Amino acid sequence: MTAPRAWQIWIIGVFAYLVAVSQRTSFGVAGIEATERFQASAAEISVFTVLQLLVYATLQIPVGVLVDRLGSRAMLAGGALLMGLGQLQLAFADNIPGGVLGRVLVGAGDAMTFISVIRLLPLWFAPARVPLLTQLTGMSGQLGQLFSVVPFAMILHASGWTTAFLTLAGMSALVIILVLVLLQDLPPGHPAPEPASGFRATGISLGHAWRQPGTRLGLWSHFTVQFSGTVFAMTWGYPFLISAQGLDTATVSALLSLYVAAAIAAGPLMGRFVARHPLRRSTMVLLISAVTAVAWAAVLLVPGRSPLWLLAVLIVVLAIGGPGSMIGFDFARTFNPAHRMGTATGIVNVGGFIASLIAIYLIGLVLDVLHAAGYSAELYDLAPFRVALSVQFVLLAGGSVAVLVTRRKVRRQMAAQGVVVPPLLAALAEQRRLNAERRRMP
Repeated sequence: MTAPRAWQIWIIGVFAYLVAVSQRTSFGVAGIEATERFQASAAEISVFTVLQLLVYATLQIPVGVLVDRLGSRAMLAGGALLMGLGQLQLAFADNIPGGVLGRVLVGAGDAMTFISVIRLLPLWFAPARVPLLTQLTGMSGQLGQLFSVVPFAMILHASGWTTAFLTLAGMSALVIILVLVLLQDLPPGHPAPEPASGFRATGISLGHAWRQPGTRLGLWSHFTVQFSGTVFAMTWGYPFLISAQGLDTATVSALLSLYVAAAIAAGPLMGRFVARHPLRRSTMVLLISAVTAVAWAAVLLVPGRSPLWLLAVLIVVLAIGGPGSMIGFDFARTFNPAHRMGTATGIVNVGGFIASLIAIYLIGLVLDVLHAAGYSAELYDLAPFRVALSVQFVLLAGGSVAVLVTRRKVRRQMAAQGVVVPPLLAALAEQRRLNAERRRMP
């Protein structure tokens, strides 16, 4: 039985991550207000989030190394401090450089959070619990997005820009207090993992993590299934639903709340699947990628504006990508020793956010080019959005190919160790045979 202290540690870590996600996604809700406040084009607005994600992705590997060295407590407190400073900067910024600086600080602090929380799990919980707790941790972050969609949006519209972002800064201050007062890196009596010492040893450890095919499979899995939902939630979903699809703010809030609810519901199911079928994790990644492509194709190809039910289906599919991306971290956990967990997790976490920043910037660029060419009267009309959002298909296809190529290397490595993964159809047939035998048993 897990000690109550372990659950307390986890809850504090989850709250820190929840706050980080609310900081990360708040700008997506404020996209239209930001366009007016900073007198910015679509490409310039996309730069806010692109630089934020670029900083986030760039820092993942250094942060992973630092988490292995300094522990989760110091990194969580430092991350909350940076995010709080970033939101303070953004609250009073009235020009593009000032606003971008705020989002860069938020991205740096956000980069320090998730890896720090994930690293706590194998130290405080039994290995059998870790896959489900990883999903529950990722799922809890969706509540932070729900805060952005409802309370933050309400404060933004009722009290204005400055008050809304000051509220986010206050949440970061609360995280700092909780982490410094109540969080511990290790259970009592638990020996500390032995991180590499010195730059040369750190480089060797990083090289080992990267050369492990399972780590790269985790990276490409995260790349492929995480970015589309992130792009939608952080930048282009709100303008697409409001301006291109013609929905009112209440309906958009309901749809984005559905996104959060669907992610929360899918998280435990995904965790149980990973725990029960560890040899089929990459198959689930490819399935989610294919369903995401089909959902976007349906929305973008339907004549005129999409019916509400179809937009709801798209929202649910995008939401599943969040828990699906957690599979990448399970690859990092199972193919790397404990002292490289932070580093390997950092490598994996780069994937989805690199894909996200590429997609966010290209979508904004295409919107601006089409508007300048006279393709549409309004910047955020449906016609240019159809073209701009289609760049996602390239990333989905490229990521899926990379997953297939890397999976082949992983399976060769596993076969050399005596673990053979049977073909999917053969495995399904064997499962049906076992189920039939169980039903025949008295």
